[in-house]
Amino acid sequence: MTIITGLSGNELYCLREKGFEPGNLVIGNSVFALGFVGGVASGLRTIGGGEIHEVTSIIKEGRMLSYMRMVEEARRHGGEGVTGVTSQLIFHDSNIEYLSIGSTIHRPTESATTRHDHVFSTSANGQELYCQLDCGFEPVQFVFGNVAYSIGVGGGIMGALRSLKSGEVIEYSGMLNTTRHLALERIASEAREAGANAVLGIQTLISPLAGMQEMLMTGTASHHPHLPSQYTENPITSDLTNEEMWNVVHAGYCPIKLVLGVSVFSVGFAGGVKAAFRSFVRGEVKELTYMIYQARIKALSMIEQDAAGCAADDVVGVKTYVYDLGGGVIELLAIGTAIKKMPNFKQFSANLIPQAIIRDVETFTNNVPTWGELMKRQSI
Repeated sequence: MTIITGLSGNELYCLREKGFEPGNLVIGNSVFALGFVGGVASGLRTIGGGEIHEVTSIIKEGRMLSYMRMVEEARRHGGEGVTGVTSQLIFHDSNIEYLSIGSTIHRPTESATTRHDHVFSTSANGQELYCQLDCGFEPVQFVFGNVAYSIGVGGGIMGALRSLKSGEVIEYSGMLNTTRHLALERIASEAREAGANAVLGIQTLISPLAGMQEMLMTGTASHHPHLPSQYTENPITSDLTNEEMWNVVHAGYCPIKLVLGVSVFSVGFAGGVKAAFRSFVRGEVKELTYMIYQARIKALSMIEQDAAGCAADDVVGVKTYVYDLGGGVIELLAIGTAIKKMPNFKQFSANLIPQAIIRDVETFTNNVPTWGELMKRQSI
C-alpha cells in the first residue's frame, strides 16, 4: 500500500534512527460559523478589555474537535504516533475551519492495521522528535493553551486617563500580562492532565480574530523518568527549539520554565505632541526612545522575577517584541526559557547528527493572486 506522508527526507532519516517508519498524512477538521464567534465577541467585549471567555471556549472546542478527529484517523491507520501536528484556523467567507494535520509513524515490526489504545501526538517534526527522544523525553500528546481577548474600548477608563501622561499604563500592563500568562497556564494544565511532566517546543502565535485577538501556545506534552517529582504537578515549560534543548542538556542544564513579561507604556499627550513636531525634522525622537527603553527594561525585570521564583540559574533564548496599540501606547513583550543545572541529566548520543539540524528548503512558490484578489483588482 502506497504511503503518503508529509515527512521530509531528513525527518525520515532521524525517525529511522529512533526506530520509526513513516505512515500516512492524517487530517481532522471542524467548521464553525464565524458570524456566531464575532457576534459573541462584540456582545461581550468589555470597556476594560481582557479575556472573552465564551470565545476562548468556542475556539478551544473547534480546535479539540479537529485534533481528536485527526488522532482517530491515525488510530484507524494503526499508527503509534502522529508527528508535526499543527492547529490552524482557515477562514471561508462567513465560516471558520479548524484544521489539524500531522504525519503518522509506525514501528517497522507492526502491521499497517495494528491498532493502539494510545496514539501519541507531538508538535515536533521528525527532526525535532529525534532531539526530544535523544534527551530522554517520551512524547505523550500535542497540547495547546489559548486565550481570546480584547484590548477594550480605550483600554478602560483608568487606562485611557493614565495614557494622557507619559509612563507605564498599569491597567493595560496588568490586563495583557494576565492574558498572556493564561495561555501558558492552560498548556501546562493540559500536560499535567495527560500525565506529562514537561511541555517542550512551545510556539506562540498572536493573531486577529473577528475584532479580537487570540494568543495560542502549542507544544508537546512529554514525560522524562528522571525529572524531580515537583514537575509532576508543575510541568516544565520551554519555548527552546528542540535542537537548542539538546545543546542545553548537553551542557548539563535542563529547561524548567517559559518566562515572559509584559509592559505597556504611553508617551503621553504632551510627549506625543512633542514627538509629532520632532518627527518633522531630522534627528532622534527622544520621547519615543525613552519610552521604548523603559518598557523593555520593565518587561525584562518581570522575566528576572519569574526566573527567580522557580530558582533558575539562567534565562536563555530571550526575545523582545514591540506592538503599537495606537494613541502613543506600546506593548513590550519579552519571552524566554529559564534553565537550571542538572548534572545527571544527559542525552543518549555524544553528538547531534547533521540530519537533525539541516533545514528543509521550500521548493514550491505560488505568486499567482487568488480568485478573490483578482476580483478586487478588477473592481478598482
